[in-house]
Amino acid sequence: MRRNTKILLTIAVLWISGVGYYMYRYSNKNNVVGGTSTKLDIHSWLRAHERSYIDKTKVSPGGDAYSRNKFNQVESDKLKCTRDIPDTRNQLCKTHTWKEDLLPTSVIITFHNEARSTLLRTITSVLLRSPPHLIQEIILVDDYSDKPDDGLELAQIQKVKILRNERREGLMRSRVKGADAATAPILTFLDSHCECNQHWLEPMLERVMEDRTRVVCPIIDVINMDNFQYVGASADLRGGFDWNLVFKWDYMTANQRNARRSDPIAPIRTPMIAGGLFMIDKSWFDELGKYDMMMDVWGGENLEISFRVWQCQGSLEIIPCSRVGHVFRKQHPYTFPGGSGNVFTRNTRRAAEVWMDEYKEYYYAAVPSARNVPFGNIQSRLELRKKLSCKPFAWYLEHVYPELRIPDKKDVAFGALQQGTLCMDTLGHFADGTVGVYECHGSGGNQEWALTKDKSIRHSDLCLTVVNQNPGELLKLHGCQEKNTKQKWEKLDNNRLQFMGSSLCIDSKVHKEKGLTLETCDSSSLSQVWKFTLNNLKH
Repeated sequence: MRRNTKILLTIAVLWISGVGYYMYRYSNKNNVVGGTSTKLDIHSWLRAHERSYIDKTKVSPGGDAYSRNKFNQVESDKLKCTRDIPDTRNQLCKTHTWKEDLLPTSVIITFHNEARSTLLRTITSVLLRSPPHLIQEIILVDDYSDKPDDGLELAQIQKVKILRNERREGLMRSRVKGADAATAPILTFLDSHCECNQHWLEPMLERVMEDRTRVVCPIIDVINMDNFQYVGASADLRGGFDWNLVFKWDYMTANQRNARRSDPIAPIRTPMIAGGLFMIDKSWFDELGKYDMMMDVWGGENLEISFRVWQCQGSLEIIPCSRVGHVFRKQHPYTFPGGSGNVFTRNTRRAAEVWMDEYKEYYYAAVPSARNVPFGNIQSRLELRKKLSCKPFAWYLEHVYPELRIPDKKDVAFGALQQGTLCMDTLGHFADGTVGVYECHGSGGNQEWALTKDKSIRHSDLCLTVVNQNPGELLKLHGCQEKNTKQKWEKLDNNRLQFMGSSLCIDSKVHKEKGLTLETCDSSSLSQVWKFTLNNLKH
């Protein structure tokens, strides 16, 4: 009898241990933390823990408020996570009725050493400004932050789950990890320093549910990095880029704005998304190839996924009735292995090599240094493009982004204007500014120029202009005008750039004192020799 009792006790202990081990394994699959037994609703958690959670990493008295996050952490830490922000939507949005049978979403937020106050405010705004039944879960992916408790403490909030990487993986691989763990049919990606506005969620869900191949994003309002004031952004912007493949905001053309007057809250087709905030059907995200997992840390992923969505039968939209604020900062607070420039160029070059076909040559003309950065193996991404029967980049330029000037069609020469180791540079000046030279950096930007067929030397929408036609006069940047005779130049066979109808050429001999000037053309003067990185374009 005693023997049988011992056997039964042993079996019971083993059974309990097995169940406990199974529950532990199940709750920690993919390093997910966040059971349900001790979770608090967001209001209860904030009452009990908001101030103590934030104060654990507050800036010490006299410390640098910008050093950790490159925004004013002291000001951020002062703010309540439930603070009111202005409702920046169009009035028509406020009276619009959204469908009631919307599907829930999994919100995925990745972070690395994020300020606790901004991370918590992001989560709070999602939970308090969304219909509860539409938030399936918030998945925080901690990309190996220095302090694991930054995320672990938040796992005690209802609907919040935390995954922690065992090493630094970067944005793309972290987001894929969160997406793989998501249980909702629709994914919403947010940065870790956002504030969602009123009814931000429903307009995007409605568009994705109508067509699973739509990838949608909100209008991104501005949260000031110094005082954290929330400012509404223009609804007349779309995402775009120049040939250096750096994201920029484009104002809609006058015709596009006029066409929207009858329905100003209609979705806006955008060639490019900023990348930090967007929504996508989970099955479409998987089918489309998720992210390029060979990209590192951050940068270029928005370019790649934008090309891929458009070229592979999808579409990108900005939804005016959805507003989310974002802290825009001037530099990154974290390190990039190998340097941020190399990482961004490597990622961007992968996107160009896979998706841009022969048009990638304009990228290399604008950013010649990119040719020296290895980009790794892209075979799997090329196979994905073939599998999905994706369209050529020429189709994208014609049907999605016809506003992008194609050098092959409008320019005689393109790229950097080099003079030895120096390049013509705007020096950051705008309209009515002077022009100079600077060490060639091979990254486009201020050093990207085009000699157009209509004889202008153009940088974006500014042209090199003669103000006074006399030797020694400074050259200026003015808005391009096709018939303006003061903006007409001739490229001579000896690599001089001559002002049409004159004997004056662009000269750099006094660039240190004044800038670029007009001087009498001199075939022996090296300060008048200019070479484009991409000459004699087909036309």
